[in-house]
Amino acid sequence: MGIQAFTKTGNTVTFAASTSAPTPAQAVSTTIGGNQYRIINSGNVTVFLGYGVNASDATNNAVVVTTTGTSFPLLAGTDEILTFAPNAYFTGITSTGSANVYITPGDGM
Repeated sequence: MGIQAFTKTGNTVTFAASTSAPTPAQAVSTTIGGNQYRIINSGNVTVFLGYGVNASDATNNAVVVTTTGTSFPLLAGTDEILTFAPNAYFTGITSTGSANVYITPGDGM
């Protein structure tokens, strides 16, 4: 069985991460149980991605990690396919500067 290329299954959402996390965006998939996301950090700084099953969880999980933390670090220029809960909410924070983040729900690698 071969590896399936990433197939978009919903609309792309975006937010501008900065030193305070913006309102979370929900990346809704058109497939039942769709839980993969292509996530792009187009900025020049690391974004600490907060995510969750609701907006509150995403906001609470968006923290700059210094020793340990719940956020997922996205290096500058990162283009990743990651797995989270279906129809997850996302936001992000930076320690300095800002970066645009794009998230597209889908399936595949």
